[in-house]
Amino acid sequence: MERAHSLLLDEEACNQVGKHQKAEFILEWLNHLKRLLPVTDRVDIRQNQRCLVDQLWEILINSPSGPTRWLLAHCLAVLYRLGDPIPSNLMVERCNDIIRSKDDSPSALPTRLAAIACLGTLYEQLGRMLIGCFKDTLVCLLKAMKSAESQGRYEIMLSMERILRGLGVSAVSCHRDIYKVVRACLTDRSMAVRCAAAKVLLELQREAAFLWTSELENVATVCFRAFEGSNYNVRVSVSKLLGILLAAAVEPRQFTAPRQGARSQGSLEEVMELLSGGFLRGGGGFLRASGDMLKGTSSVSKDVRIGVTQAYVVFVSTLGSSWLEANFPAFLSLLMELASHVRATQTPADAAVTRRCVSFILRSTLGSLLGEKAQINAVKQLCLAVATQKRAVDAALTDRNVETKVSSADVSASQHMLVCCLLEMGALVQGLGSSAAPLLTDTTTALLDTVISVLLHPATLARLAAAWCLRCVAMAMPSHCSLLLDCCVERLVALKSSPDAVAGYGAAIAALVAAVQHCPLGIPHTKDKMVLDLAEDLLRSASQNSQISLQRTQAGWLLISSLITLGPAVVEHHLPRLLLLWRCVFPASLREQEMELRRGDYFTWQVTLEGRSGALSAMKNLLQHCRELVTDEVISRLLTPLTCAVALLTKLVLPALFRSYGNSVKSWSIVYRLRVYELLALLHPQTYQESFGLVMNQLVSDVSGQDNLNQTCSELSLLPPLCHCDDLPLAGPALHDTDHRYIEEQLHSSSVGGGSLDNDPFSLCERGYEAPAPLPSPVALATTSIHLFGAVFPHIISAQRVKILEQFVETVNQLKGQRQQTIQTHLCAALCSLLKHQGSNRGSLGPEEIRPPALSLLLGALESTSPLLRCLAAEGLARLVQVVGDPGFTVSISLLCFDRLKTARDAASRSGYALALGALYRYTGGISSPQHLSTCLGVLFTLSQDSTSPEVQTWSLYSLSLVVDLSGGLYRTHAEPSFTLVLRLLLSTPPTHPEVHYSLGRCLHCLITCLGPDLQGNGAAVSGLRSSCLVACGVMQDSPDCLVQARAISCLQQLHMFSPPHVNLTSLVPALCANLCSSFLCLRRAVVACLRQLVQREALEVSEHAIALVKELPRRDNTQLEVGLEGALFILLDQESDFSLRKDIQETLVHMMAASATSSKLAHWLKLCKDVLSATTDGRAPLESKQEDEDADPGKDDDSSAFRARSESGGPFTALRSATRCFAMECVCRIIAQCETADPAHFDMPLAQERRLHDSTDFLVLHLGDLVRMAFMASTDHSDELRLAGLQTLLVIIRQFSAIPEPEFPGHVILEQYQANVGAALRPAFTADAPPDITAKACQVCSAWIASGVVSDLRDLRRVHQLLVSSLAKVQSGREASSQLYNEAAAAMETLAVLKAWAEVYIVAVQRSKQKERAGLLKLVQSELSTLSRLWLAALQDYALLTLPQEYSSQLPATGGSFYTAETVSQARRHYTSSWAPILHATSLWLHSTGFVMSDEAPANLSRPATPTSMGNRSSVGGAKSPEDINTDRLHLILGISVEFLCSPHSEDQMETITSCLRALQVLLEVSWPRAKIGNDQALSVELLSVLHRLMVTRESVSVQLAVLDLLQRIVAAAHEHIREKRHSAEVDDGAAEKETLPEFGEGRDTGGLVPGHSLVFGALELCLCVLVRKIPQLSPKLAGTSPIAWTLTDSDCRLVASALCVLSELPSICSPEGESMNHPFSHANTTIKGLACVVIQAAIQALKSVLTSPMSRQEKCRGSWNLLLQSALNTLLTFWDSGTCVVDKVSLLTALTVFLLSAGPDVCTIEPLHKLCLQRFTTSIDSKDPLVISDKGIVQVISAYICLLPPQKVERSRPQTPQELLGVLEGIRAMEALIQAADESQCPQLVAVLLPLLISFLLDENALSSAPLPSRSLHDSALKDLMRFGPQHPAVFRSLITTSPHLKSRLQAAIKGNQESLNIKASSANPAAHSTGKSSPSITLKTKFL
Repeated sequence: MERAHSLLLDEEACNQVGKHQKAEFILEWLNHLKRLLPVTDRVDIRQNQRCLVDQLWEILINSPSGPTRWLLAHCLAVLYRLGDPIPSNLMVERCNDIIRSKDDSPSALPTRLAAIACLGTLYEQLGRMLIGCFKDTLVCLLKAMKSAESQGRYEIMLSMERILRGLGVSAVSCHRDIYKVVRACLTDRSMAVRCAAAKVLLELQREAAFLWTSELENVATVCFRAFEGSNYNVRVSVSKLLGILLAAAVEPRQFTAPRQGARSQGSLEEVMELLSGGFLRGGGGFLRASGDMLKGTSSVSKDVRIGVTQAYVVFVSTLGSSWLEANFPAFLSLLMELASHVRATQTPADAAVTRRCVSFILRSTLGSLLGEKAQINAVKQLCLAVATQKRAVDAALTDRNVETKVSSADVSASQHMLVCCLLEMGALVQGLGSSAAPLLTDTTTALLDTVISVLLHPATLARLAAAWCLRCVAMAMPSHCSLLLDCCVERLVALKSSPDAVAGYGAAIAALVAAVQHCPLGIPHTKDKMVLDLAEDLLRSASQNSQISLQRTQAGWLLISSLITLGPAVVEHHLPRLLLLWRCVFPASLREQEMELRRGDYFTWQVTLEGRSGALSAMKNLLQHCRELVTDEVISRLLTPLTCAVALLTKLVLPALFRSYGNSVKSWSIVYRLRVYELLALLHPQTYQESFGLVMNQLVSDVSGQDNLNQTCSELSLLPPLCHCDDLPLAGPALHDTDHRYIEEQLHSSSVGGGSLDNDPFSLCERGYEAPAPLPSPVALATTSIHLFGAVFPHIISAQRVKILEQFVETVNQLKGQRQQTIQTHLCAALCSLLKHQGSNRGSLGPEEIRPPALSLLLGALESTSPLLRCLAAEGLARLVQVVGDPGFTVSISLLCFDRLKTARDAASRSGYALALGALYRYTGGISSPQHLSTCLGVLFTLSQDSTSPEVQTWSLYSLSLVVDLSGGLYRTHAEPSFTLVLRLLLSTPPTHPEVHYSLGRCLHCLITCLGPDLQGNGAAVSGLRSSCLVACGVMQDSPDCLVQARAISCLQQLHMFSPPHVNLTSLVPALCANLCSSFLCLRRAVVACLRQLVQREALEVSEHAIALVKELPRRDNTQLEVGLEGALFILLDQESDFSLRKDIQETLVHMMAASATSSKLAHWLKLCKDVLSATTDGRAPLESKQEDEDADPGKDDDSSAFRARSESGGPFTALRSATRCFAMECVCRIIAQCETADPAHFDMPLAQERRLHDSTDFLVLHLGDLVRMAFMASTDHSDELRLAGLQTLLVIIRQFSAIPEPEFPGHVILEQYQANVGAALRPAFTADAPPDITAKACQVCSAWIASGVVSDLRDLRRVHQLLVSSLAKVQSGREASSQLYNEAAAAMETLAVLKAWAEVYIVAVQRSKQKERAGLLKLVQSELSTLSRLWLAALQDYALLTLPQEYSSQLPATGGSFYTAETVSQARRHYTSSWAPILHATSLWLHSTGFVMSDEAPANLSRPATPTSMGNRSSVGGAKSPEDINTDRLHLILGISVEFLCSPHSEDQMETITSCLRALQVLLEVSWPRAKIGNDQALSVELLSVLHRLMVTRESVSVQLAVLDLLQRIVAAAHEHIREKRHSAEVDDGAAEKETLPEFGEGRDTGGLVPGHSLVFGALELCLCVLVRKIPQLSPKLAGTSPIAWTLTDSDCRLVASALCVLSELPSICSPEGESMNHPFSHANTTIKGLACVVIQAAIQALKSVLTSPMSRQEKCRGSWNLLLQSALNTLLTFWDSGTCVVDKVSLLTALTVFLLSAGPDVCTIEPLHKLCLQRFTTSIDSKDPLVISDKGIVQVISAYICLLPPQKVERSRPQTPQELLGVLEGIRAMEALIQAADESQCPQLVAVLLPLLISFLLDENALSSAPLPSRSLHDSALKDLMRFGPQHPAVFRSLITTSPHLKSRLQAAIKGNQESLNIKASSANPAAHSTGKSSPSITLKTKFL
C-alpha cells in the first residue's frame, strides 16, 4: 500500500496484485490523491494532468465500485479545477456518451454510474465554466432516468443535486424540467431514491422560487405521498424539505424577487392549513378522501402523520426562535385546532397518535429553541389557551339551550387540546426549575388556578394531565408542594359529592405526593397523615353514594399508592393501618368469596374490581418502594388477601359472568388480572405456591387464549426486553437511536391504542421526570403475563411443564396467517421469558421431554417474517442451550441450523438460521472448536455474498460478527480472509442498502477487537490488515447513511484504542467536528464517544485540530465551532436531552479540562466558564431587584450594591439553561482542585506575577476576581441548583485563597478586597423564603469566611456575622410560617447547619482570643452564647439518642427530640452525623470558659424547648436537679458521644471529626471539675484509655496520635491529682504525728497488682509501649534483631516517643507500693532510649529522673524490689558502652549515668560492681577523643568520691587547641564549681584545693599570651575571672595554696601582669588622647589578702 501513495498511479504495482487487492490498491491511491491534490503546486498538477486524466479514465471504464467512483469523480473534478479546466468540456462529453450507451450488460452499469457521478462533481467544482454543456447533460440524464434501475436513479439524483449546487442561478431555465422529474422520484419504490430526490429539491429551492410559491401545494401533496410506506431516513429527508419550503413561503428570502404572476408571500394560516391537511387527509386524492368521509374511517397512515409532525418541527426550527416567540400564540392556536380535529381523533388509537405528535411538536420547538425567558412567556400562552378552552367547556356544560349546547363529542375533543397544553406546560416548568417561580406569582397568568380548574373537567384524560402538570410544578419548586396539597385536599373535602371533583382532586393529590420522591426536602409529616386519613375517609364513604362510589374508591387507593412512594421511613408508621385496609377490601376466606359470586350486579362488580385492583396496586408499590418493610410477618398477613385475589382470577373469565353483567365487566377484569400479575411478579413464587395451579392455568389462558387472536400484538412493547440488546438494530435500527423516538414508536403501537395517561391513572405514582404513557390494559396484560410465566413455570411439576409446551406447539400449528404470527409471538415470548429467567438464575429446564416442544416453537419463530420475532427466537435458542447445558445438544442444534440453511430458500428462514448460528454460543463461554468455527465461517461467508437478498446479507454478516466475538483468539487465523471479505463487500454493495454496510461495520469492529494490540505490529501481514481496516473505515465514512458513518467512527475509535499512532487525527478530528451537530442522534453519540476517548490521550492535539478547522473553513455551516471545540460541546450539552450523550459530553469536557486547565489554557477555560455562566436571557441577576431595594436604604450595608452580575451581551453563548451553567460551575471547582495539586504558583501571588513575566504562563491566583465574580453570579441566580453550585464554589475559593497575602499591602490577604462581594452573594440565602438547603450551604460559607481570618475589622466582620445572627433568630422562632413547606428533617438540616456554623465560628474566636489584638470576634459571639450553649447541648443529646443501637430504639422519645420528630428519625440522622463534631468541640470550649459553673441567666428569646429534659432544671420525677447532677450529665454526654464515635470510626474521611473529638476531650480535662470526675472514676478512665489505644493502632495520622498521647497525659494527671488529694485528706484527718503509719494510696493497693482491663496504669502502659515498640522495635524482645537495617526516627516520631516517655514517667506517681512492684517496664524503656534526637533524649532523661526520684524508693513495702529494679537498669545502662549492635551516643549515656548517680540512692549506686563500673565509665570518657564526651562528664552534680578517686594526670590535661576542646575544659570547670556548691562544709576546702591549681595551670604569662592560640587565650581569660571570683569566696584555702606553692604564685602574678599590659595596649589604641595625658590604673588588681 505504500506504493499507492504517489501523485500518479503506480500501474506496475497495481497490475502485480490480484483482482480484489487491485480494487483496494486503487481506492487507497484515490484517497491519497484526494488529500494530495489541494496541497500540490498547480504547476506540478498541470504537468501531470494529462497522465492523471488518462489513469482516472481507465479506472472509470473498468467498472469501479460505488466508493471508488465517488472518489474518482471527486479527484477528477478537483484536478480540472486546480489544473487546466479547458479540457473538462471534453470529459463531460465523454461521460455523456457513456450514459447514452445502449450497453445493458452487468459490467456496463458500474461504468455508467461512474460517469453519472463524474458529471455531478465536475459541475459542482467547475460551475458556470460548464454551462455550455449543461443542457446536453441534462437531456442525457433525464432520458436515462426513464430506463434506469434503482441504483441508476439514485446516482442520477445525487448527480443532479451536485449540478444544481455548482451552477446555482445559471440553471434557472431548466429548473422546472428538473422539478418534474424529481417530483416523481419522491414517490419512488426505492427509499434511497426518495431521500436523494428530497435532497435535489432542497438544493433546487435555493434558486427556484416557484417551489415555495406557485407549486407549494403540489410539492406538499407529493411529500405527503412520499411519507406513505416510508422508512425513517425518508421521513427525515422529506420532512426537512417540506419544512424548509413552508418556512420560505412564510418568510421568503429578500434577495429573491417574485416572478410575474407568482403566488405572493404565504400566511401562517395557509401554511398550517397545508400541513394539517396532510396530517388529516394524507396524500390521497379527492376521491379517496371522500370515500373515507362516507365510511367514517381514516385511511391516513401513521407514517404520514409522523412525517408531517417532523415537517412541523423543521418549519419552526428554520424560522428560528425569534419568529417562534413573536408568532407563538397564532401557531399554538392552529396547532390546537389540529389536536382537537374530529378526523384526527376518531378512535382512541388515532387520538393517542395525534396527541403524541402535537406534544412532540411543542417539545421540539419550545423545549429546544427557546431560552428560559422565552419559555416562561410560552408557559403563559399555554396557560391562557388552557384557561380559554376550560371556560368554553364550562360554558358549554352550563348552557341549558338545547340548540346552542355543545355536544359531548365537542367536549370530548377539547380534552386532547388540554392534554397537549398541560403536558407541555409541565415539561417547561420542570425544565425551568426554580426559575419558573415568577410564573406562580403572576396574577395575570394565574397558572395554578388555571391548572387546578381543569381538575373538574369531565374527561378523565384532561384531569390526569392537569394532575401531572401540578406534579411537575411541585418537582420544579418543592416549596409549593405542601401548599398545593392543602389546596387540593381542602377542595376535595368541600366537593366530596362531585364525581369529577373526587376523581380530579384525588389524582392531583396523588401526583403531588408522588412528586415528593424527587424532592429531597420532602413535605411535613402531617401531610402524609392527612392524605392517609383522607384516603380512609374516601374508602369508607364510597358505599354511601352509588353515583360517586367508583370515583371515591379509585381516588382512595390512588392516594394510598402515592403515599407508599414516600418510602419506608414514612410508611413504617402507617403500615398497620394499611394492612387493615387490605384485609378489609378482600373477603376473609375463600368461602365468603364464593358467596360474593352469587350476588351483586354490574355496578357492584365494577366498584369491587376497581377497589381490589387499587388495593393490589398499593401492595405492588409497597414491594417496590418499601421492600425492607416487607418482613415475613407482613407477608403472612398479606397471604389471605393474596389467596382470595388469585382465586378470583379464574372466576372473572367465566362466560356466564359476562352474560350476566355484560361485556363491560371484561375490561375491568383485564385490569384486575393485570394488577394480580404485577404483584405476583414482585413476590417470590414460594410465597404463593399453594396457588400455582390456578395462576399457571390463567397464565396459559392469557398467553394462548382467543383474546390475543382478535388483536394484533404490540411487538415493540412485548419483545425488545426479551431480545438481546445488540440484536435489536436488525429489527429496527432507527428506533432506539433517534431524536424522533417519541413519535416513531407509534408506528409499532397496538391497534387498541397507544400509550396514554388514562390507560392507568396509577402511573401518576411512578418515579420519573417524563409524563408516563401507560399502554392499554390488554397490551400491558400480555407483557406482564409473559413475564410472570417465566417466573412461575419452573416451580410446577415436570409433567405439567411438558404438557403446557406441547399445547403451545399445537396451538401454533392449528392457525395460519396473521393469527398464527400473533399467537406465535406471545408463545415464543413466554418461552423466552422462561429461558431468560432460568438462565439468569442458573436453573434447569427439566426433563428431556421438554426440549422438543421448546425447540419446535423456537425453530418455527426463526422462519417468521417478523424480524423482531426472529431475533427473539435466536436469543431463545441461545438461552435454551445455556439452560440445557449439554454440549451434545448444542452440537445437534448447530447441525440442525446447517441443514435448514441448505434447504431453505426464503430470505426470512435463511436470515433467521444464520443469526441462530452466531448467537448459539453466546451464553456457553464462546466457540472453542476450530472445526465448528470453520464450518460456521464457510456457511456465513457464502450467505454474506448473496447479493440477491440484502436482508440475508445483513443478518449473516451480523451473525459473523457474533462468531468473531465469541471465538476470541481462535479467530485470528481467519482474520485476513475476513478483512478481505468485509472490504470487498463494502466496495461492491450498492449504497441503496445501508443495512448491509452497517452489518459490515459491525464485523469490522469485532475484527479490530479480535486482533487487539496485535494491530500495533510492523510486519507485512499486520500492516496489510491495518491498511485494509483504514480503507474500510474511510469507505464507511463516505457513506450517506448516518448509521454507517457512526459505525465507521466507532471502528476508528476502537483502532485508536489498540494502535493510536496509526489513526490520523488530522483527518479524524475535522470529520468528528463536522458531525458534532448532526441531526441524527446515533451519529452525535458516536462522535462524542470517540472524542471522549481521544481527549483522554491527546486533548491538546484534538483541540488544535478543531481550531485549525475553523481557520481553514471560516464559512462553515457549523457555526458552533466558532467558540472552539469546548464551546461547541457546551452548546451541544445545553441542547441535548439524551442522558448518555450528556454524560459523555460532560466527561469529554472534564478530560479536556484536566489536560490543559492548569497550563497554558487556564485563562481560556475560565473565560469559557464565565461566558457560559453569563449566557442568560435576563439583563441582570435575578435577585438584583431585591438588592436594589436594600440599596435604596442608606442605612443598609454598602456591599449589597457591589459586583452586579449582569450578563455580557457580547458573549458567544445565548440563553443557556441552568443545568448547563451548573456544570460550568462544577468545572470551575474542578479547575481549582486541579491547580491545588499542580504548580504551587497557582496559590502564590508574588511567585505567579514573577513567573508570568519570565515564562508567559498563567496562574489561577491571577484570575481570582473572575472566580469570585462567577461564584457571585451563580449564588444570586433564580435557579436553586445554580445557587447551591455558586455557594459551593465560593466555599472552595475561601478555603483555597484565604491565606494568600497581598504583596502590595503587607499584612493583608488577597481575598480581603472581595469581602463586599462575598457578603452580597450570601445575603439572598438568608431571606425568609430561601430553601433550607441553600441556607444551610450559606451558613457553611459564612463560618468558613469568618474562620478564614480574611476580615479582621469588626465593622466589616459584623456584616456576615449579622447573617448568622438572623439565621439563629430564625431557628429560635421555629419558622412557624415556613416550617409547613418542607419535611421536618429539612428544618433539622437548616437548624443544625446554623448551629454548626456558630460552633465553628466560636472555636475560631476562642483560638483568636489568645491573641489580644484579634479578640474582637469572641465579643461578637459571646452575646449569643447563652442561647447557643443550650441549643448545642440539645443537638448533642439528640445525636446521642439517634446513635443508640437498634435494640435500644424503644428508649427514643415518643415525640422526637429537640430538632427532629419521631417520624423523621431516619431522614434527620444524616444531618446530625455531619454536624455534631464542631458542636461538640464548641460545647466543650463553652464549658471550659464557664468552668462548669452554672449560670442563672437564660436567653430571653428562647421560645422553643431547646434544652433537653435531662439537662434542664427538672428531673424525670419532678424534683429540681442540682448543679452537680446537671454538670455530670453534660460531662457524660460529651464523653459518651466521643467514646461511641471513637470506638468505631468508619473511614479515613472522618479525620477532622476524630480531631474535633480529641480536642473537645482535651479542653474538658483542662478544667478542674471534669478532671476530678474522670480521675475519681477509674472505670471511665480505663474505658477512655482502651478507646485511645484502639485509635492509636488504627490511625496513622501524626496529629491524631499526638492528640491521643496528650489526652492520655491529661487523664494520668487527673488520676494523679485524685490520688494526691486522697493522700492529703488522709494526712489532714490523721494528723502529722501518724504520718509513718498512713495508708498508701494508688493503683494496685486493693488488687495486689495491676489488673488488665481494670487498671489505668496498665492501660496507659499498653498505649505508651504501643507507641514505643512501633517506633523503636528494639524495645520488644520479639522484634529486636528482626530488621537488620538501621532504624531512624522522623521529627514526628520523636515527638510521639517523647510524649510517651513523659506519660511513662508520671505513672509511678499513681501506683501504690503493690502496683509499683509490677511497674518494671519504666526503667527498661527509659534506659534504652539512647542515640536519638535531642527532644527524645531530653524526654528520656527527664523521665528517668522522675522514675529515680519516685517516692517508692522510700516505701518499706517496695524498697527492696524497687532498688533491685534500679540496679538492673543501671547495669543495663553501663553495658551499653560495650554494646556493638547499635551506635551508642556516649554523651547521652554519660548524661543518663549522671542522672542515676545524682538521683538514685546510695543503695543503688554504691553496690559493687556497679560502683566500679561507673568510675571506669567516667575515666574512659575523660580519655575520649570527643570533646563533647569530655565536656559531658560533669554536666550535672557528681559525687565527690568520684572526683577524689580520679588520678591527677586525668585532671591535668594539655591545653585546648580547638573550640570543641575548649568547651570540654570549661564544662569540667563548671562541674567542679557545681560540686563545690553542693558539697558539705567539711568537704568544700578539699574540693577548692583541687580546683584552684587547675585554674592557675590554665594561666599564661605575658610572652605566651600574645602568641597563644585563641582557645588558650579564652581559657586563660576564663580561668583568671574564676580565680578572682573564687579567691574572695574561699580566702583561707587560697592563702594556704599561694603560701605553700611559690610557683603557682609566680605564675598567677605573671598572668595578671600580662593581662594588664594587653589591656593598656587596647585602651591606648582606642583612646590615644587619654593615653598621652595620664597613666591608667590597672583594671584587675591582685588581691592577696582576702581577710
